[in-house]
Amino acid sequence: MYGCEWDDETNEVDGYEQFGYDGEDFITFDLKTETWVAPKQQAVVTKHKLNSNKAFITSVKNYYTQICPEWVKKYLNYGRSSLMRTVLPSVSLLQKTPSSAISCHATGFYPNRVKMVWRKDGEETYEGVEIGEILTNNDGTFQMTVNLDLRSVPAEDWRRYDCVFQFSGVNKDIVTKLDNTAIRTNDASAEGICPLSIHMSIPIAVVAAALVLAALIRVIIYKKKTGEKVKMFKHGFRLQSKTSFRS
Repeated sequence: MYGCEWDDETNEVDGYEQFGYDGEDFITFDLKTETWVAPKQQAVVTKHKLNSNKAFITSVKNYYTQICPEWVKKYLNYGRSSLMRTVLPSVSLLQKTPSSAISCHATGFYPNRVKMVWRKDGEETYEGVEIGEILTNNDGTFQMTVNLDLRSVPAEDWRRYDCVFQFSGVNKDIVTKLDNTAIRTNDASAEGICPLSIHMSIPIAVVAAALVLAALIRVIIYKKKTGEKVKMFKHGFRLQSKTSFRS
């Protein structure tokens, strides 16, 4: 077992290399004294042999004080550009029905060291709050939901609440004010709330129109290939067959 450590504040380095046998320590390299140490009597012969090889000890010291720390710094830089990146979330207010809890849903954030809370008048509140688990998205980002039950709270007091998303170690918070007009729901009858069905109806209508048009084109092409004539009218189309039979 071997490895090295680098202190990015003091720039000090340390390293270790040790061998075991049958579940017990056998021989260890001491970087400070630059010698091999034998905790077991059976390793004394090996210790003397290794300590007498000064060139080998120099190479071991160079590895743990120069080469290994450089690799640590390199991988740390890789981590800063990928593993240590910060991706802000998209935050939405959701509600299934007017009587259900309001969900503050954050998705697409990275990393997962986050905290989401509901606040009332600027202070964190726990009454009626249900905190969900952090889940993984298909693209490697994360999502999280925090529910707030306001069934016993008058509608005029909702504006006193807001949802706060916080990254661990980042001072800037994402604050979403609780506003009726910003809540998305499947219930189209909810007054002042934007129904999801309205957003979905437009693309569905476009897809349906495209399918009808594609079907019409296929019918026209098919009838032309089979010798039938197509007459177009203002409100539709009529098919006339030119097929003839001979006895």
